Amino acid sequence: MDYRTLKENEMKRAQEVVDALNTSKDKYVKYRLSRPITDIRHMLNTSVELYGDNVAFMQKFDKEKGYENITYKEALADVNGLGTALIAHGLKDKRIAVIGDNCYQWATSYLAAVCGTGIVVPLDKELSAAELKQLVIEAEVSAVIFGKKFEDMFLEMKESGDTNIQLLVNFERAEDAVGQGLYAWKSLVEEGKALVAGGDRSFIDAEIDAEAMSILLFTSGTTGIAKGVMLSHRNICVDLMVAPTLLMVHDWDIFFSVLPVHHTYECTCGFLMPLYKGAAIAYCEGLKHIVKNLSEVSPTMILAVPLIFESLYKNIMKNVRKQGKEGLVKKVMAVNKVTSKLGLDINKKLLKDILKVFGGRMRVLISGGAAIDPAILQFFNDLGFIAVQGYGLTECAPMAALNPDTHKTMRNASVGHLMPGMEVKIEDKDEDGVGEICLKGGNVMMGYYNMPEETAKVIKDGWFHTGDLGYVDDEDFIYITGRKKNVIITRNGKNVFPEELEYFLGKVPYVSESMVWALSDEDGQDDVITATIKPEMEEVIAAIGEEAAKDTAAIEKLLWEEVDKINESLPLFKKIKKVVIRQEDFEKTTGKKIKRFVQSNKQ
Repeated sequence: MDYRTLKENEMKRAQEVVDALNTSKDKYVKYRLSRPITDIRHMLNTSVELYGDNVAFMQKFDKEKGYENITYKEALADVNGLGTALIAHGLKDKRIAVIGDNCYQWATSYLAAVCGTGIVVPLDKELSAAELKQLVIEAEVSAVIFGKKFEDMFLEMKESGDTNIQLLVNFERAEDAVGQGLYAWKSLVEEGKALVAGGDRSFIDAEIDAEAMSILLFTSGTTGIAKGVMLSHRNICVDLMVAPTLLMVHDWDIFFSVLPVHHTYECTCGFLMPLYKGAAIAYCEGLKHIVKNLSEVSPTMILAVPLIFESLYKNIMKNVRKQGKEGLVKKVMAVNKVTSKLGLDINKKLLKDILKVFGGRMRVLISGGAAIDPAILQFFNDLGFIAVQGYGLTECAPMAALNPDTHKTMRNASVGHLMPGMEVKIEDKDEDGVGEICLKGGNVMMGYYNMPEETAKVIKDGWFHTGDLGYVDDEDFIYITGRKKNVIITRNGKNVFPEELEYFLGKVPYVSESMVWALSDEDGQDDVITATIKPEMEEVIAAIGEEAAKDTAAIEKLLWEEVDKINESLPLFKKIKKVVIRQEDFEKTTGKKIKRFVQSNKQ
């Protein structure tokens, strides 16, 4: 098949996706505004045609100065320049890794790698040198584009001779070190722009097969075994086309980028999605700068994990209680539920100090990556935001479900409505209708890299077996109850979902974090449901006093009082029978999920 026929077929398939959305009778498919895109470069080029003078990126390039704006046209010129230079340096069809903090250089490097040069391999910046080297070898990486702090590591890796690395690029380097195969990002961009000006169209006109592996993402699983997820342009583009039919993204929106962009959640939803819709991306300087940067940027949308939203909620409520205004705030929000239906938002006037924390223009909060307490979502909705949760997996590029963006249709307890165009089934249901969630659709991965046996375990007859347990209601809203591999099967055959008990514990003010697991009793005859808890010491001190809080027994007594309340509503086989207190944080993945098996082995 020649390239022209290939592109015609890809455009036909993209148009079919959009046509299906436009004719869907699903009442939750509200917005019929998606445009067909065949691949990520097609997305970028058409966005430049539509939104060329819009701001695409906002970043502090100089920490002493404010945010600088970069338009869509300017970004495309940089992408074309960098891509052309990479090809000129012999990297056509090679694997190019990108690693570092969220920034404009990361974004344009990703786009330059995937939009005509070769295969992009986003790497986790929190991994050790040994782990990164293993992934570089496994993925057969030929070039690495990185943030400043990684220079020595990758130079040593290149010089070891154990890898295929032939070229290194530093985001922040002022000049090249050609003898070491080390280049400055800016100099490569300028080199490529000069080539383009001279008529070099090797990158701009490069053929892209939307069905081929173009993105290789390594999962940071809690078991410590990283799998390379193979994604195509089509996988990503299907997600980009369908998601905005449930939740509106405007070309004037500003996304606040705080989650690590190598994770597919942030990469697809917080990076590629705004570019598809003509919106802007503003980069946070780091977690400790969130509040300051929010006030500087005044964004309208933020994607985060529950940990961040829970932290914001706790800080807001702590300050409200200190001022003795908790009752007043709750009354104002309750009244606003009524007045807002009449077009009068009293929150903006009476709760302006709280709203100011989010920059003053925030409209949408999206939680993903793990389950969030529905009460926290409701709190933010009562403040006047659109606060929803979604559900995704790297293997789905990543979107599988998303709550619609109107208060009438969103369901806080659900991870969301099934993405339009996808199919879902529940396999091996128990007596309550709970079973493994299986998904099918154009966004499902091609498979695991060099792992055909692992791929065969999870993709069967086109259905991706997620490993998540849950159920689906009659309107295709998905509910998660736990992970299949985490389920505790008691000696009498009953299933205990640790996530359910952790959810109850998470509502206790004296609990910062918890992990539920099974401990065999001394005779090995029974499973003891055990909760390891890191106390929220500020709340503990407020409850029992500073001196008492120095006594572990006193803390344990306080926690047991709350655990007993939880146990009252649980059947015997689910009751928590042992509490372990820990002072240090749980070890987590970079996605902020507790490494469950690591922790239980340490108990």
